[in-house]
Amino acid sequence: MIPNSRYGRWTAMALAVAASLFAAACGTGGEITPSGAQTTQAAAPPDEQLDTGATVHVRLTLEPTSLNTFTTAGAALDQLLLDNVYQGLVSVDTAAGGRIVPALAQSWEQTPDGLTHTFHLVTNAKFHDGTPLTAADAVWSLQQQIAPGSSSIDAAILDSVAEVTAPDPATVRIRLKQRDTLLLPNLTRRGGIVYKKGTDFASLGGTANGSGPFRLTGWNRGSSITLTRNDEYWGAKPKVAEVVLHYIKDPNSANNAESTGQTDIQVAADPTLLQPFTGDDKFTVLRGTTTDKYTLAFNGRQAPFTNHGVRHAIRQAIDRQALIGAYGAGVAIGSNVPPQDPWYEDLTGIDAYDPENAKKLLADAGFANGLALTLDIPSIYPTAITDLVVSDLAKVGITVTVRQLEFQTWLAKVYSGKDFQLSVVDHAEARDLDNYTKPGYYFGYDNPQVRQWYTEARTAASEADRDTLLKKVARQISVDAAADWLFLVQSTTVVRAGVYGVPQHETSNRYNLSTLAVGK
Repeated sequence: MIPNSRYGRWTAMALAVAASLFAAACGTGGEITPSGAQTTQAAAPPDEQLDTGATVHVRLTLEPTSLNTFTTAGAALDQLLLDNVYQGLVSVDTAAGGRIVPALAQSWEQTPDGLTHTFHLVTNAKFHDGTPLTAADAVWSLQQQIAPGSSSIDAAILDSVAEVTAPDPATVRIRLKQRDTLLLPNLTRRGGIVYKKGTDFASLGGTANGSGPFRLTGWNRGSSITLTRNDEYWGAKPKVAEVVLHYIKDPNSANNAESTGQTDIQVAADPTLLQPFTGDDKFTVLRGTTTDKYTLAFNGRQAPFTNHGVRHAIRQAIDRQALIGAYGAGVAIGSNVPPQDPWYEDLTGIDAYDPENAKKLLADAGFANGLALTLDIPSIYPTAITDLVVSDLAKVGITVTVRQLEFQTWLAKVYSGKDFQLSVVDHAEARDLDNYTKPGYYFGYDNPQVRQWYTEARTAASEADRDTLLKKVARQISVDAAADWLFLVQSTTVVRAGVYGVPQHETSNRYNLSTLAVGK
């Protein structure tokens, strides 16, 4: 998928390193706790003590450009709509390490050979327009994903599906071409959304007709999106009447909105600007895991990045712990896999910080007298990270010219047009190792062995075998220096006292609002 689902998160870091309240994480798995900040939230009081007519105001960073979940890239859209407005057969419990949980399917089973998965739907589910949701809708939706020439951005991850049928109105059966150990995780993504049969996806740019606990009732473009409780929802009703999502890019403005009560929840708070909220019982500061991998991409299709020595030199020239210190909260990972994935391995020893060896590698590659490169970066990102990258590379003889682009321009030029040398972007999607199996992806990385291992992992006889193979993939892309994974972000959320059930983990690629509650 496209990177930077949570593009805006990086705007939440204005270069305020001197005011940092965090210490840099030390190696993989290191944790960073802000002084005086709480990292857990109180349990919600009994229902009779809740204000079920409350409106909750939430600060997010990047506003979607379109609500078309079928063809519009970017996880800002997932963050808004997944679990809230749209649902699939299954979902993810982000508070339980990404455990697969029921959604529109209340249960499911698979045949011993792993080739047939049968899902049993909940009863009484309806779309927001009042139309009953049946297996026919789920079958049609999945058929649009796997149809030849599908324009869905998730079509590739469901290419193992051979056929989808509905034995009865409450049952969906998926038959696979071969075993796919990643089918369920992939169904939790956009490709698994159940749309109303016959939906014209082109009509979804500014509206939505889902089956989730909230209806989309307002979009003040450039400012906010309003979600209203779906009182006809088939499951547990939300305990708040309305949620207004305010898109505030500037971190100081976001702080001001939270401090003055304009917002109740500040998602992606700048971890270097938490002083107004720490040690104050009016607020709780939550920290959580993410899948946000701040990535330095190389254009592997063109020189000098066709030379592996140059790629390794760039990686070894960058002090990732200094980057983490500048951001204020993060973990070094060494590849594309976060610690919460079962196929994680500490790979920070590959291309560890070694500027002297970086100089040697550049000389061996024919660039003893230096190298000039350009770096394209969306303008919504902070300058602190690129400032440090530019400074570190300059120390080994690489001069970098930074070009800031509007995000839509970045999408057209870098992501689609592949017209770049270096680029920095947040790859926020979960379990997206498949990006490194696509020679046509904007990285231009091409290793047949990696593709073979990934394919074998999807068809593995057991999860243990799958995990072993995916560890090989993660290690190989690091050994090949397919990119440089600068660090994995840790999330920071500020919550006003009296607000409960706030999502804490993986807040960039889905943000389930159905658990929110407000005390009277």
